[in-house]
Order: sequence, then C-alpha cells, then structure tokens
Amino acid sequence: MTILDVEKPTRKKGPTGAERLTSRTSIISMAFLFVMATYFLVPVYWLIISSTKGPATLYGSQGFWFSHFQFFSNLSGLFSYSNGIFVRWILNTVLYAGVGATVATLIASMAGYALSKYNFVGKEAVFSVILGGVLVPGTALALPLYLLMAKVHLTDTYWSVLLPAFVSPFGVFLSRVYAGASIPDELIDAGRIDGASEFKIFRSIGLKIMSPALVTIFLFQFVAIWNNFFLPLVMLSNQNLYPVTLGLYSWDNQYGQAPQLIAYVVIGALISVIPLIIAFLSLQRFWQTGLTSGSVKA
Repeated sequence: MTILDVEKPTRKKGPTGAERLTSRTSIISMAFLFVMATYFLVPVYWLIISSTKGPATLYGSQGFWFSHFQFFSNLSGLFSYSNGIFVRWILNTVLYAGVGATVATLIASMAGYALSKYNFVGKEAVFSVILGGVLVPGTALALPLYLLMAKVHLTDTYWSVLLPAFVSPFGVFLSRVYAGASIPDELIDAGRIDGASEFKIFRSIGLKIMSPALVTIFLFQFVAIWNNFFLPLVMLSNQNLYPVTLGLYSWDNQYGQAPQLIAYVVIGALISVIPLIIAFLSLQRFWQTGLTSGSVKA
C-alpha cells in the first residue's frame, strides 16, 4: 500500500463570509427589535403597576413594582365617581371613533377608487389638494373648524367632533395607491360587459379587493379619533359630551381638590387602551394579500 492509497482527511468547511454576515445581521436586527419592544412596553408595564396603587403610594413607592394593592378599589371608584361619568366618556369615544372611522373609510375608499380608475378633468389637481391635506397637522385646523361650527351653531354638540372625523386625506391617498396597484382594469371591464353598474362593480369587486387597505385606513382613523384631544377641547364645554381623553384631563386638573382622582386617571388610562387592543386583534385577520391571484387569465 502506497501513500496515495491512504484517504486524505476531509476538512470541515466553516461558515462562508455571506453566512457570517447574515448571522451578524440577524443578531443586530433581533437586538434592535428587542430594544424597541422594551421601549414601547415599559410605559404599559408602568401603567399596569401604577393602576394597582392608591394616591398615597403612587409617588411614594417604587415606580416599577407593586405596593399596597388597590386595583379593585380604584376600579370601583373609577366607575362610580361623579355618577359613573367615566362610562359615558367611554361610550362617547366609541361613538366618535367607531362612526367617524367607518364613515371616513367609506368616503376615502370611494374617492380613492374614483381617482384611480376614472379619468376626468382636474383629476390630478383634486388629488394634489387632497395630498396637501395630508401635510396639514390636525391642530392647525382646530380653530378654523371651531369658527365654521360656530357659524352653523354646532359647537358643543356631537357633530362638532364627528363631522371633522369623516375626512381622511391619508385614507384617500392610500385608497388610490392601493386600488391602482391591486384592481385590474380587466375585472372592471368584465363587470361592465356583464351589465353591472359602476357602483355595483365598486361594491362587489373594489371593496373586496381593497379590504386590506380599508382595514388599515379604519385602524389609523380609529386610533387618531380615539386619541384626539385638542379638537374636543376646543369644541366641547359640556362634560357629558367629553371623550375619554378630555375627561381624564379634566380630572387631572382637579387633583388638588380630590386627591383620589390621580389614581382614577391612571387606571382610566389603562382601561381606555383596552378597546384599541381589541380593535387591532380582531381586525388583523383582514390583512391579507393576493386576493386577486388567478382572477385574471394571462
């Protein structure tokens, strides 16, 4: 047997440069996501811990740990204080956010679909004006809206908060972009050949295909209205019409006269977050793609 007959030991190949780079990128990405998750969850954790404390221990104990558990007494006081007005604030907010987001989504979907699929004079000018509306902050419009509502005697009513909520320039922009990218013109032409009206085509084809975008618009508008503070502050003076954000703010200003209100504000803020979580969890299943896959024959 010669030396040539001896099998040479095989060397195990180590990770290539591309694999090492991919692994390093994954570690950095996971670390970044962990830091961001911590950044967003720490305030929620503090809110949960603080909602279990009374006024005396809220500032006099460790901020991130339990002390003198009073969650249920705080909860009972929250719903019974001032004849249970907190419940009315929550219902008002559900009305403002639910109705406002629903109507805004429908208007935005129709406007975006029309701007995407129809040609008419001034189309791009109209879209430019709508796009400019996206860049205007809502706080800058509060005073002009108040003057308009005062002219028609709608201040200090539900309509003074609802009517501005029906308009979503960002929703129109997103609807146009999504409709142009996801709704084939062949489907619309097929509906016209079958004798369907334009509204029926929009209702039976457009709305179904645009559902992921419409859910996004609804959630954006719902959260924006739910967290809206400045517009109700300008429009409303009757406490029975307050949304929960303005109601908790009014309690916070009364802390000097009623020290227990600070505990109610904290637990009220915690309760007010729950409907937003429910909305996101219940609507996330509608975020689907590929709804038109195979609908048009190549």
